[in-house]
Amino acid sequence: MTFEDIKTLLTGKFGEGVVLGEETTGLQKALLIKPDRIADVCLELRDNPGTYFDFLSCLSGVDYGITENRFGVVYHLSSIPYNTQLVLKVSIPNDRALDNLPSFPSVSAVWKTADWHEREAFDMVGIFFENHPDLRRILLPDDWEGYPLRKDYQEAEEYKGIKIK
Repeated sequence: MTFEDIKTLLTGKFGEGVVLGEETTGLQKALLIKPDRIADVCLELRDNPGTYFDFLSCLSGVDYGITENRFGVVYHLSSIPYNTQLVLKVSIPNDRALDNLPSFPSVSAVWKTADWHEREAFDMVGIFFENHPDLRRILLPDDWEGYPLRKDYQEAEEYKGIKIK
């Protein structure tokens, strides 16, 4: 299936509003998906015999910067039998408050590998994944304050008496 075929498949299945846009200028074309439908879209792309995206090769949390106050997730999907790739992106505005994390549906029920990818995005960027089976820090200690890959992250001077800087 071509990029346009996949877009047509998704709009036919979920309605015109599920694909919010597309990016075609980069190295890989990407579909911008309505955030609350990402898990449904991923399940369809995995289970549909015409697409069969059986592998989530990468999931990355993104901080679009302090001026945009927007966070997102980028999903790199692969279909091993069809030798095709697809990029999906979701994003939402967020006020950057640490007690109000940006939130997206988890795709860990679609691909088991998303479990660790989502935990990393949670740990490093502070993105919450709804219905994740075990969302907790994966790289940093449980009591670490803040999210190091956020654009506004302020590195602490020390951690438990150990100088960091």
